[in-house]
Amino acid sequence: MPEAEAPNRKQIGEVLLEVRDLKKHFPIEKGFFRSVQGHVKAVDGVSFTIREGETFGLVGESGSGKTTLGRCIVRGIEPTDGEILFRLPDGEAVDIAALDKKALRQVRKHFHMIFQDPYSSLDPRMSVLDIIAEPIRNNKLLSDSREIQDRVRELMDKVGLDIQHLNRYPHAFSGGQRQRIGIARSLAPSPLLIVCDEAVSALDVSIQAQILNLLEDLQAEFNLTFLFIAHDLSVVEHISDRVGVMYVGQLVELADTESLFTSPKHPYTEALLSAVPTTDPEIKMDRIILPGEVANPAAPPSGCYFHPRCRYAQEICATETPEWTQVAAGHFAACHFADELALRGADQ
Repeated sequence: MPEAEAPNRKQIGEVLLEVRDLKKHFPIEKGFFRSVQGHVKAVDGVSFTIREGETFGLVGESGSGKTTLGRCIVRGIEPTDGEILFRLPDGEAVDIAALDKKALRQVRKHFHMIFQDPYSSLDPRMSVLDIIAEPIRNNKLLSDSREIQDRVRELMDKVGLDIQHLNRYPHAFSGGQRQRIGIARSLAPSPLLIVCDEAVSALDVSIQAQILNLLEDLQAEFNLTFLFIAHDLSVVEHISDRVGVMYVGQLVELADTESLFTSPKHPYTEALLSAVPTTDPEIKMDRIILPGEVANPAAPPSGCYFHPRCRYAQEICATETPEWTQVAAGHFAACHFADELALRGADQ
C-alpha cells in the first residue's frame, strides 16, 4: 500500500509497524459435535503502516473489528492469516504473527496495550507497586527490588500519581487514576508501540482531556508510537496524525487527520463525521442517518459491504468489490465513486 504523507507537527520516523492483509476469522460451531458451519470475519484483509513517533487513529462503529485488530497486533488473540511486521530497536523486522511463544516473549516488551475499562484491567489483589512492576519482572529488565521500586516511583510521577500511594490497591482509586496506573504499567518495559484500545471512552469528559494530554506529553518525552482505537471521532481528531476508518472488518478509508475530516472520500466516513458534535452554536447539525444495520460479518453482502446503507450506491456497488485506491496525496479509499463524489466533512 502506498504511504500517506505524515503531518509536520511531529518528528515522524521510519515505519515501525506494517500490517499486511491481516485476517481474524472466528469459527461458527453448531450441533453436538461442534462442526464448523461458517466464520465471522472480524478482521478481513486489513493493511496499513505506522511510523515511529506517529499516532494512528482507528475508528468505526461497534463491531467493525477495531479491538480485534488491535489485539491481533499484540498477539492477545491469534490472527488467522496475514503478517504483522514490527521493527525492533536493532533495526531487525520480525513478523509478530509468525512467532512461537518463546520468541514472542522475547519481543513482547517492545509493545504493550492500554485497555478500555480501567476497573477490570487491573488485578484487585495486587498493589500499585506490583501492577506496575509486573512487566519489569516478567521481562527480567531489573532484578534488584530497590531498583524496581525506584522505577515504579519514577513512572508514577510521570503519569501524575502520588508516590505515597505505592502500596494501595485499585479499589482506592478513581477511574482516571486507574487509567493512569494502566498507562504507567504500559510504560514500564519502555515499549516502542502502545495500542490504546478505547483508552478514554469509559472516563468523564474532563478526565478524558487530561488523559489525552498526558498521552501526548509521554509520546513527546519517550518518542512513543500509538495505535489509538476509538469510536469518538472528536477524540481521534485531537490526538491522531493519520486515521483509518473500518467497516465490517475492512479498512474503507485512510488519510492524514486534516484531509479525512475536511474532505472525506468514502460515504461511510461522511456519515460518521456528520455525527461529530460542534462547539459552534451557529452551526446547525445535519446528521446523516444510515438506514438498516451494520452488515453481518458472518454473511456480508456482495460487492461493497456498505452498499445496502449507502445513499450514493449504484448497481456496480452491489456486484463488484471496490479496489483500494489512492484518490489524493496520501489519501486512500475503497469506493467505486471516490473520485466523483463531493462529500462533506465535519462542521460542513
